[in-house]
Amino acid sequence: MDAHRPASPARDGPLEGLWPAVSGVETAIPVDRRIDGVAEVTFESVLAPLRGRQQTRLAYKDEVNVFRRTLLYAGPPNSARWYDVAGPGGKAQARALIYLSRRDDIHTGAFRRFLTDELVPGLAATGVLRELRTQVFMPWNQRLWNTPNVAHDNPADQRFHASLILGFTDAGALRACFASDAVAQLSSRLAGFASAVHAYEVSEALTFVKEGRAAVEE
Repeated sequence: MDAHRPASPARDGPLEGLWPAVSGVETAIPVDRRIDGVAEVTFESVLAPLRGRQQTRLAYKDEVNVFRRTLLYAGPPNSARWYDVAGPGGKAQARALIYLSRRDDIHTGAFRRFLTDELVPGLAATGVLRELRTQVFMPWNQRLWNTPNVAHDNPADQRFHASLILGFTDAGALRACFASDAVAQLSSRLAGFASAVHAYEVSEALTFVKEGRAAVEE
């Protein structure tokens, strides 16, 4: 395992989501699909998950004691990107977690190009980000994580195709960014590629493993 970063969306976060309303795009987060926690794992190689089969079996047995529903979104090698947006001493103290669903009439390639060529540069150009990470997912497949006695229902019209993590100096900078003209301009383009944008404020984000070594940092 190269990295393990769990994140907890704020329990008292707005159900309408952080992303401003966009015509034709679901920005309000349905109550029954609200995410309570995320465990983000990056493997050193495509063979690494096979070497961790014993730990995976333990997680399979224990999951029913903790979760009602779990969904696994996986990305191919090199599908996760970190962007260097933090200046000196620019450690993120507040974060937003964003999930995007691709429109049915948009091909995967066009969606990815919008993400990397328009959305990411537009967010980075705001100048307020201290962290920026993106992931593009493979088509969701329940068989990749089908633990017993835990729900894995994920209708096709509710599946996600990419995620972003945005880091800010503080909660005030976070909220100001989502209320800015820059995000409003990005929203006008977003409607042509995304059917849903669910944006959460993160209450806690820890790093348990970094570059293959144990580490805990807020």
